[in-house]
Amino acid sequence: MHPRRLFAALALTGALMGTLIAALALPAGAQERATLIADRMEISGDNRLSAAGNVEVLHQGYRLTAARVTYDKAADSLTIDGPLTLTDPEGRVLVLASQAALSADMTEGLLTSARLVLDRQLQLAADSMARIGGRYSTLDNVVASSCKVCASHPTPLWEIRARRVIHDEEARMIWFDRAQFRVAGVPVFYIPRLRLPDPSLDRASGFLAPRLRTTSSLGTGLKIPYFITLGPDRDLTVTPYLTTKNSKTLELRYRQAFRSGAIEIQGAVTGDDLTTDPQRGYLLARGSFDLVNDFRLTFDLQTTSDNAYLLDYGYSDRDRLDSRLELSRVRRNGFFSARLVSFQSLRDQDDNDTLPSLVTDMTFHRRFSLGPLGGMGGLRVQTHSHYRTSSSPLDPDGDGISDGRDMGRVSVRIDWRRSFVSDPGIETTVLGEAQLDAYRLRQDALYEGRYTRASAAAGVELRWPWLKAAEGGAVHVIEPVIQLVAAGRDGSGIPNEDSVLVEFDEGGLWSLDRFPGADAIEQSSRANLGVTWTRYDPAGWNVGFTLGKVLRVSDKDSFGPASGLGGLSSDWLTAASFSLANGFSATGRAVFDDDLELSKGELRLALSSGRLSLASSALWAVADTTENRPAPSRELTFDAAWQVNPALVAKAEGRYDFESHRGTIAGLGVEFRNECVAVDLSLSRRFTSSDSVTPTTDFGLSVDLIGFGSGRTAGPSRRCY
Repeated sequence: MHPRRLFAALALTGALMGTLIAALALPAGAQERATLIADRMEISGDNRLSAAGNVEVLHQGYRLTAARVTYDKAADSLTIDGPLTLTDPEGRVLVLASQAALSADMTEGLLTSARLVLDRQLQLAADSMARIGGRYSTLDNVVASSCKVCASHPTPLWEIRARRVIHDEEARMIWFDRAQFRVAGVPVFYIPRLRLPDPSLDRASGFLAPRLRTTSSLGTGLKIPYFITLGPDRDLTVTPYLTTKNSKTLELRYRQAFRSGAIEIQGAVTGDDLTTDPQRGYLLARGSFDLVNDFRLTFDLQTTSDNAYLLDYGYSDRDRLDSRLELSRVRRNGFFSARLVSFQSLRDQDDNDTLPSLVTDMTFHRRFSLGPLGGMGGLRVQTHSHYRTSSSPLDPDGDGISDGRDMGRVSVRIDWRRSFVSDPGIETTVLGEAQLDAYRLRQDALYEGRYTRASAAAGVELRWPWLKAAEGGAVHVIEPVIQLVAAGRDGSGIPNEDSVLVEFDEGGLWSLDRFPGADAIEQSSRANLGVTWTRYDPAGWNVGFTLGKVLRVSDKDSFGPASGLGGLSSDWLTAASFSLANGFSATGRAVFDDDLELSKGELRLALSSGRLSLASSALWAVADTTENRPAPSRELTFDAAWQVNPALVAKAEGRYDFESHRGTIAGLGVEFRNECVAVDLSLSRRFTSSDSVTPTTDFGLSVDLIGFGSGRTAGPSRRCY
């Protein structure tokens, strides 16, 4: 053969093969020159070119193999003798066929004994496959499944058999004609017409995976979601939910994306026999938007018709809802936030008329250096107000707060901190803060009026870290700390409403003010004493321990008994932490007096290894009415997951109340996921009860067929032996 003629033939065949691969596997416009390899090439006359013997075409990482390829210029056709195999750059098969007869531009043709693999998941095996118009693939006598089939077990876990299947590559949809769904080879149901998205389609209108839910209060019910696309930026999901105990619910979810943010609205309307209300429901709306100059607008609105609805239908276990609208900005040296919050309590013992139903907050915080003075300074300006629906100035329930008390506050605080390090390694820190508050209280028989308060605190802190390197590379660090604080007294008489929950921990041991809110300030001059020891091991495990105590000049602060901070000498604070390289960690804290009587303690365990993940916590606290805890609290919670094998995960959760000697919640779950199906099975029991809710058992089951746009990623494939 003449060299020029041979080169032209190779180029023509390579271009045709590149077109074939692009037509079968690549998006339009991705065609480039291909490489053709064959044992021999033949040209018959000027119109017929053949490549035979181990034919391979390489194009953009894709690989086409065949026994023989023949191009007939006169007929403008391409014939491929198989077995024909097209694989992707990772070696996964996309198309299999025994023979193909196609037009030269690959838009028309027929493949026999064909198998089409979509998005590396769904396989469509057919007696024949026809290419029509470069857009449609029509398959006859089809078996569709994403399950791996082995020679020893040729029946897939699930399959859809159909007389004919049409795949629209442009719309990325699959139409089944006379479809039959089978599980383990057993026919389950028949559908004359069925339309499903192919696995490469992210969003398409249609039914989503149903979910079966059974509860002791509602009976057995089925949720069948229907997803509706309203454009590239909006969608709506409608989910009817019917149960055997005469409960009818319609769930709605609307989502919309904008150039600078997104919103999501969820809600449900229910008619049932659990209450006397003719209609029950809930509404949840949230969103966020990025504005100019780094500002961000967020909102989160929540409301429900009654106290028990969210628990009855499994939407949430929250017992207080807070709706908020916030404008914020966070920068390197500054923070701004303005928010509006509305509370709705779902606790039977709470009266929403006497709780702050509308709260406004504004905070401006700026950090700056102080030039010749050195160190870092800060300025914080804050406003706060809350409004109660009740107009009563009295306190009939004796909680120390009048039922209708409304309050407004403006606060300005400045602070400064500077550290020095001396030659022996002692770090000396000088710090201080001053604050001015102005209050206005209304509808309160005892405290109504205007109040002002000026407060200040200053201190000096000494830290002397000692470091020792041990044999084997371990490092020990011991750091004693002494902090001396001088503080003024508060004679304003402002009632304490937002600072009743005080935590005495290693983070707050060195604070100038341990009250979390603004109504109360720590008044007495004091010495904060502590020492920490930490060991760092090169093997990856670490351990730490902290011991601390507070000594006061006078006992003027209103700390509750559970805080451990009351009196001239506080309780002892101990905190410990331990972590291993395998993902295990433990942290604990205990507050106890000189007689070793525990006032508060907690222990947290966490493990995240290859097969087991565990999170558990134990809490102990004495009774303290100032913290709204009239009885002691002793509670254990855990949440665990065990990877039984690559496809199976077992889950368990629980919470036990040692004071009432009963569990509050318990749950078990199993998740199975392989290459073609995901099954979630759950069983839970809620033991708590009140005037509006009763103990309930909940059973849930959901099944997703992977490969039809379910959004679930495939699990491990079965092994063939």
